[in-house]
Amino acid sequence: MDSSLVIMLLIALVVIVFMYKGLKIVPQSQTAVIERLGRYDRTLTSGLNIIIPFIERPRAIHTRYTVNGPGGRNYTVVRTTSMIDLREQVYDFPKQSVITKDNVVTQINALLYFQIMDPMKAVYEIENLPNAIEKLTQTTLRNVVGGMELDQSLTSRDLINSKLRAVLDEATNKWGVKVTRVELQDITPPDSVRDAMEQQMQAERKRRAQILLAEGEKQSAILQSEGEKQSAINKAEAAKQSQILRAQGEAEAKVLQANAEATAISKVAEAVQNTKTDPATYLLATKYIQTLKEMVSGKDGKTVYIPYEASNLLGSIGSIKDLFKGQ
Repeated sequence: MDSSLVIMLLIALVVIVFMYKGLKIVPQSQTAVIERLGRYDRTLTSGLNIIIPFIERPRAIHTRYTVNGPGGRNYTVVRTTSMIDLREQVYDFPKQSVITKDNVVTQINALLYFQIMDPMKAVYEIENLPNAIEKLTQTTLRNVVGGMELDQSLTSRDLINSKLRAVLDEATNKWGVKVTRVELQDITPPDSVRDAMEQQMQAERKRRAQILLAEGEKQSAILQSEGEKQSAINKAEAAKQSQILRAQGEAEAKVLQANAEATAISKVAEAVQNTKTDPATYLLATKYIQTLKEMVSGKDGKTVYIPYEASNLLGSIGSIKDLFKGQ
């Protein structure tokens, strides 16, 4: 074989190897750390990148995960990659036993959201970033919840989340990581504590129901009393109006009666003005006769006693009778 052809084949093979080893395509939202002869050189950006084969190489990152396997056993999984994900990541940590301030052992699991901001620090400042964040979260969670009583920890999730995020963000800053959010999923106290809390909750509900019932009865009694009061006021007002109307009717009747009597007197006065008979004497005689009529109108009245002084009145009546005859 011609030596020149062999040389060309070798050159082509070297070019192919250099292209395969030297061209690196980095996906979007990812990056890679390049080492030159074992020392950090640069951080690749997304897209097509060229490196020097056998002199430069991406740093391999080994990540260990703990997963729950069959039978409740935990297994460690090792993942090796040269790419670093720059997107926000979420880790779901298993339940942790935490002792509260009032010595109650409770189970707590949390969700952690973080994002790698400096790939070089994430690679060189910590050996296993996910495992380090998990252990740091467990320790911080025990410290925060350990300073609270159980009732406070159950009702102060936002406070716990904010404290965890502040502590973790400050601790992971030197690793080039930013903790964006921490969420507590479940806080599970022991069965005995849950039973006691259930009984307390039922007692509290019964107490509230009794309070509402008592307030309802009180309000009903108040409304009934107000109704009776208003009814009494209305009755009194009606009686008052009835008395006023009755008095006004009697007054009007008396006025009408007085007007009638005045008219009668006026008529009598006109009738006797040409005679010698006194109108007052005539009216007195009329009243006297009416009184006599009432005296003899009784059931057993048969005898009538006429006083002596009534003779003049009778004479006047006779004169009046003659007067009317003359007319």
